[in-house]
Amino acid sequence: MATRFGFWFGAVAVVVVVEGIGGLPASAQDGFPFGLEMTLDAPPQPGSKRVPSLEIGDSGEAKLELWCKGGKGQFSVAGNTVIFAAGPLEDRSCPPEKAQADDDLVAALSAATTWERQGDAVSFAGPTTLRFHLNTN
Repeated sequence: MATRFGFWFGAVAVVVVVEGIGGLPASAQDGFPFGLEMTLDAPPQPGSKRVPSLEIGDSGEAKLELWCKGGKGQFSVAGNTVIFAAGPLEDRSCPPEKAQADDDLVAALSAATTWERQGDAVSFAGPTTLRFHLNTN
């Protein structure tokens, strides 16, 4: 009798988990953009055509090309929770205003705690929300 109860309890737990997955928001169903490149939804800095981009590998490794600096980092994702850990950035003799903008962008990305995807738009939210567009070409 105890084994039947255990079996039915397990079966009910599986149904609850499956129902919970079916009820996830659409953003989570679209999936985190592993293996994709995206561009920040921001205008270029004065005197430049460059806009920051992220290339996220299949295991969460990230390549950052900012307004002036570049570097690497790592994304860890669980559901809609995200953690970004930045690696060292390559300075590239940036003017002070671009260097500060790059540092601020990396700080905002590192402070993000959640992510959301709606079609080709990916947002990272924390004290500041950063919006990126997937490069679909």
